[in-house]
Amino acid sequence: MPDQHPGDAAFRAQLIGLLPRLRRFAHGLAKSPDEGDELVQAACIRALERQDQWREGTRLDSWLYRIIQTIWFDRIRAARVRKDYAENSAQQLVATLAVDGSGAAEAQLTLSRVRRLIDALPADQRAVLLLVGVEGFTYREAAEALEIPTGTVMSRLARARAALADQMRDQADRGSTVAKRKISDVPA
Repeated sequence: MPDQHPGDAAFRAQLIGLLPRLRRFAHGLAKSPDEGDELVQAACIRALERQDQWREGTRLDSWLYRIIQTIWFDRIRAARVRKDYAENSAQQLVATLAVDGSGAAEAQLTLSRVRRLIDALPADQRAVLLLVGVEGFTYREAAEALEIPTGTVMSRLARARAALADQMRDQADRGSTVAKRKISDVPA
């Protein structure tokens, strides 16, 4: 690569030599080999992108451990924020709909129905909907996670939302037809 400087090869060699130790640290931190490997990969990418921030003569392993730890804490914070947001949103929805006991039951049924409809979506649409709508990923983050173009994320999300809206509308129409039949069956 033309933009490399002389220390790049030595830096990369040291980084490669530290991989087993970095993996042990990340596996222990994440309590999962898969998540640990993802942490190491993200840390290596960040270290290579920010190589100019490391000073030769300082401990590369300490710098990389800090990077892994920072990425891990950022992920924990982001997951906590998404979880809190999702829980609060669901609780607010239930509270809004739950004027009385029947409202709460209806809200729970609606949430169950939506979950079933999401499960019935094609896998590619479901993945995008869950990443963007539930996990709070940006379109760009979802595109990177799924390794697809951002435009594809947007179109799959639009199709998923449209399919859910259509299914909900169809179910609501069927429900009102049944209710009308029941009311008309009642003698005057």
